Amino acid sequence: MVKAADMLIARRADTRARADFATWKMLAKLNGSSALPQEAQDFLLAYQKFLRQMTDADASEATIALMYRSYYAEMGGAGAPPEIPSRQGEPAADNVTAFRRPPPPKPRQATVYPASPGARPRLPVALIFICLVVVYVGIRYFWR
Repeated sequence: MVKAADMLIARRADTRARADFATWKMLAKLNGSSALPQEAQDFLLAYQKFLRQMTDADASEATIALMYRSYYAEMGGAGAPPEIPSRQGEPAADNVTAFRRPPPPKPRQATVYPASPGARPRLPVALIFICLVVVYVGIRYFWR
């Protein structure tokens, strides 16, 4: 019987193994495997050995299984690691969406009355300027 904590550790170990293997494999393709830690280089050597005996997909799964067992023990899993269902059955979904232009913005219609009842009406700039001139002239005229 597998405990829930062990199953949680198993899922984390499997996820980490798959992510690390994909990263390390890509670095090896880019001739950067010398910068990897010794553990990663050992797993890549095991992958190369598996690759001589089986197909790429099977070699990848076998290497991930090795890494999974190692990570499970490293993370504190008790006993033999439980079997995690393989993710081979589901096809990779293409999550790229086509670019579509957003619709053009609708032109704003000039409103004479305010949109909300509490808003003040907007006065044109020229009217405000004329009012200021009238006030200024009025003050200057009456104070003389």
